[in-house]
Amino acid sequence: MSIFEDLAYQYIDGEWLAGTGSWDIIDVNPYNGEKLAAITVATVEQVDLAYRAAERAQPAWAAAGPYARREVLERALRITEEREKEIVEAMIDELGGTRPKAEYEVHLAKEFLREAARTAVSPEDRIIASPVTGKENRIQRLPVGVVAVISPFNFPLLVTLKSVAPALALGNAVVIKPNQNAPVTGGGLIARIFEDAGLPAGLLNVLVTDIAEIGDALLTHPVPRVISFAGSDRVGRHVGAVAARQFKRTVLELSGNSALVVLDDADLDYAVDAAVFSRFVYQGQVCMAANRILVDRSVAEEFTEKFTARVRALRTGDPHEPGTHIGPLINSFQADALTALVDRAVEAGATALVRGTTRGNLVEPTVLTGLPEDSPLLGQEIFGPVALLVVFDGEDEAVRLANATPYGLSGAVHTRDVERGVRFAQRVHTGMMHVNDSTIGDEPLAAFGGEKDSGLGRLNGEAAVEAFTTQKWISVQRGRSEFPF
Repeated sequence: MSIFEDLAYQYIDGEWLAGTGSWDIIDVNPYNGEKLAAITVATVEQVDLAYRAAERAQPAWAAAGPYARREVLERALRITEEREKEIVEAMIDELGGTRPKAEYEVHLAKEFLREAARTAVSPEDRIIASPVTGKENRIQRLPVGVVAVISPFNFPLLVTLKSVAPALALGNAVVIKPNQNAPVTGGGLIARIFEDAGLPAGLLNVLVTDIAEIGDALLTHPVPRVISFAGSDRVGRHVGAVAARQFKRTVLELSGNSALVVLDDADLDYAVDAAVFSRFVYQGQVCMAANRILVDRSVAEEFTEKFTARVRALRTGDPHEPGTHIGPLINSFQADALTALVDRAVEAGATALVRGTTRGNLVEPTVLTGLPEDSPLLGQEIFGPVALLVVFDGEDEAVRLANATPYGLSGAVHTRDVERGVRFAQRVHTGMMHVNDSTIGDEPLAAFGGEKDSGLGRLNGEAAVEAFTTQKWISVQRGRSEFPF
């Protein structure tokens, strides 16, 4: 039995169950169209079962203590290491990413599991000073209870674990709803890892379903107190609004429109390498990807020549093949939409320095330049292998252009003067900015998140502790208080 057949179920209260809905989500290999699995969707009733199981299991898990929780996280890490090859193959099949992309994602997932094990024993209660004689103020950090995690298709294992692992480590229970394009690597696979690691039943549940079946039940159910969502800003705006009406906390990792900026003193060969990776890794289906490559006019001609040469050399094809740089987009809808987007931009006057063709879900890379500054394409997220080259005159214009978008997730600047790069980075309104590197980066201890329409809240390290715990003040009065009446 393949990993997809084995895990094509709902996972509720420690049991692998068929969904009770009336239709199936079909999990398809985006490269060859092979059917990987059919999963009957979960219903509103099963949403309730999952949340109630989490609610019942969570108090004992919190009471088990940090060292018991750390042991489970450590076992989950060892299992991931032991099954790495199988996981990589499954990710290539389900997501259409290349082998290096899958290997990189699993590597980072292991790092986040390792950090989560440390996080289990890191929170500390505090005693703080009081102006009242004889009073002791204790500040306790407690788990929030139950966390809902709604994850995307592009990095499903990593992005899901970025919330699931620290939430469990800190004493919470979790309900995952994976993206329906990645129900196994973003859902069932994670459940199986923790099941085999000895996580008690009910603490981790997976619901493979769709809003067409359950509506907002995942958000409006009274049990979850925190909702961690990664996806588009359109859906994230809805998630945030629904959660706010019920005073639920949210962590929203949303769309991006990153700029990679090449200043006049940059190492151009290195900047080209960073730009090609930043735009075309996983076919550009990355929220941190560099949609826009901004280049100082004094070096624009040389950079453009080198950049377009590198892009033309990229190989599009079977993601299992070692020489493939660009695999398929996740589905035909995305491929067709992206192709139409490029066609409209060229019709509106953009120049295609490189013009890729579309064959099914395979979309070859395209490089556009000459877009008018008011072009809608410059302000939006492009989830595919299309790079926009924009020439600027001086740093002030570069900052203005970098900020000319409703998004503010990531970015990068290239210069031989590191402190100049830092000063530039401070002027760009993003949650993350990298000097002399790619726009794409994630580390277990560095706060991850965006500004503006790119989201709310942060994950990783101390930020994860803030996201998945709450603080409680307990005061102790030694002696008698004096009351005014």
